[in-house]
Amino acid sequence: MGRNVLLSSLQNASFSIIFQIICRCITFAINAFIVRNVGREVLGITNVRLLLLESTLLFLSKEAIIRSALSSRHNKQCSWAQLINQLWITVPVCLTLAIPCLYIWLNWLSPVDTIYAEQYRFGCFAIAFSCIIELTAEAPIFVGQVFCFVKLKVILDTGHIFIRSFIFIVIVLLNKDITIYAFGIAQITSACTIILGNYAFYYLYIPKLLRYRTELKKVDDKYVLRDRYGQHYENMDDFPFVSIKQMLPGVLPNPSSIFNSDLQTLVLSFAKQGILKQVLTEGEKYVMSVSPVLTFSEQATYDVVNNMGSLAARFIFRPIEDSSYFYFTQSIARDTTLAEQKRETVQEAADVLAYVMKTVTSIGLLAFVFAQSYSGTVLLLYGGADFVAGGLPEQLLRWHSLAIVLLAPNGITEGYMFATNTSKQIDTYNYYMAFFSVTFLLLSYQLTNWFGPVGFILANCCNMSFRISYSVFYIGKHFRAVGMIPLRKALPGPMYLSVLGVCGVLCKLSETYSSGRSILCHLLVGVLCTGLSVGTWSFENRDLLRTGLARYRTRKQSLTPDETPLLNS
Repeated sequence: MGRNVLLSSLQNASFSIIFQIICRCITFAINAFIVRNVGREVLGITNVRLLLLESTLLFLSKEAIIRSALSSRHNKQCSWAQLINQLWITVPVCLTLAIPCLYIWLNWLSPVDTIYAEQYRFGCFAIAFSCIIELTAEAPIFVGQVFCFVKLKVILDTGHIFIRSFIFIVIVLLNKDITIYAFGIAQITSACTIILGNYAFYYLYIPKLLRYRTELKKVDDKYVLRDRYGQHYENMDDFPFVSIKQMLPGVLPNPSSIFNSDLQTLVLSFAKQGILKQVLTEGEKYVMSVSPVLTFSEQATYDVVNNMGSLAARFIFRPIEDSSYFYFTQSIARDTTLAEQKRETVQEAADVLAYVMKTVTSIGLLAFVFAQSYSGTVLLLYGGADFVAGGLPEQLLRWHSLAIVLLAPNGITEGYMFATNTSKQIDTYNYYMAFFSVTFLLLSYQLTNWFGPVGFILANCCNMSFRISYSVFYIGKHFRAVGMIPLRKALPGPMYLSVLGVCGVLCKLSETYSSGRSILCHLLVGVLCTGLSVGTWSFENRDLLRTGLARYRTRKQSLTPDETPLLNS
C-alpha cells in the first residue's frame, strides 16, 4: 500500500475547509432569510432544538465506532469483515437511542408554542428517521476515508448540502407557515442523497477495478492502462471488496469471529468518552432546552452569534483537527511507546504537531483581536438594525472570540491525545471528562444566572482551559521518552504578537471614529490591518513555510507512480 497519509491528510484538510466555507455560507444565508422573514422563534426551534436532537443521535451512535475503527487499521488481527460488521452496529444503536430521545424531546423539554406544536412533533420524528437511514451509508464512507478518496467525500458532502438547502428554500418560499415541516423534509432528503451517492460510486467503481486487475495480469507495463482507466485504479491491491454487497454486514468472507474483541474494547472506551464530550460540546444547548433560561427567540440570537463566532472553528480548526487526528492515528502506533517506533516518523509527527499548533493559535489570536472592533459591524450587516438592537448580540460575539483562542489549541492537543491513547489511558481520561462535564454544567447554570447568555461562553472557556491543561501534560509526558518537546515551538512569535496588538488598537480607534459615519472606511482599515498581520506572520515564519512547501514538493515528486493516483482520488 503506497498511499501517503500525510499528503492525504493535508489534501483532506484543504478540501474540508472549502466544503465548510460553502456549507456555512449557505447556512448563514438561510438563517438570515429566516431571521428577516419568518422569525427568530422558528429559527430557535430548528437550529437549537431539532439540530441538537440530530447531533445527539449521530454523535452517540457513530463517533466511538468510527474513531476505534480508524485506530484499528494498525491492528493486523482486525479484519475488514469485522470492521464492516462493527460499522453497521451504528444503525441499531441509533434506533435504540432514538426512542428515549424522542420521548424526552417531545415531553420533557421546554414546550414550544401551540401554533408550532404539530410541526415540531413532525420535525422530531423526521430528524430521528433521517439519522437512522443516514448511518446505513457509514460503511462506504469509512472505506472512502481509509482509501483516501478525498474528493469523493467533498463532492458528496457539498451535493447533499445543496440539495437539502434547495428543497428547504423552495418549500419555505411557497409557504412560510410550514418552515419546520420544510426543515424535516429537507433533512430526510439529504440523508437519502448521502446513501445513494456513496453506494452509487462503489457500484460503478468496483466492477471497473476488477476489470483493471484482470487486464493488469496480461500486460508487462501496468502504466499502459492509465490512459484507459485513469489513475484511480492503481495501487489498490489491498482493496478488499469485489462487490458492493460486501459492504453489508456478514457478506464479506470472514474466517474469524463476527466482531474483534480489541475493537470492541476500544469502542466501549470511546463510547464513555463520547457521552461526556457531547455534553461538553453541546452543553449550553442542553441547558437551554432543559430549563427555560432563554426563550426560543433568545436561543436563536445566541445560536446565530455562536455560529458566527465559530466560523474559524468550523472553517479551519475542525477540518485541520480531523485531518491531524487521521494523520496521527496512521503515523503513531497506539499501543507502542515512541522509543520503539521509527525515529523519523516520531520526529515528523512532533514537527507536524508543533507547526499546526502554532498556526491555529495564531489564527485564534487574530480572530480575538479583530472581533473587539468588528462584532457590531458584522452583525449589523448580517441581521439588520433590529437584530443588533440592545447590544446583546455584539456583546456575545466579542466574548465568543475569547473562546476561539482556546478552541484552537484544544482541538489539536486532544486530537493527538485521542489518536495515541491506549484503551487504559482513554478510560482514565474518562474520569477527568466526567469531572469536566459536571463542572461545565454547574458553571453554565450559575454563570448564566449571573451574566445572562455570556455565562455560557465563560463556562465553555473554563472547560476548555481544563482540557487543554490535561492534553498538554499528556503530550509532554508522551514525548519525554524520546527527548522531544514539540509544544515549545507551538507559540506565535513576538513580532507577530506586537503587530497584532498595534493593529487591534488602530481598529478600535477606527471603530470609535467611524461609528455612525462610514462602515466602508472602517472595513477598509480592518482589511489593511488583517493583511499586515498575516504578512508579518508569514515573514516571521518564512522558514516554516519554505520547509513545508519544500517537503510537500519533495514528497510529491518522490512518490512512485503507484502512490500518486489515490492522492487525486
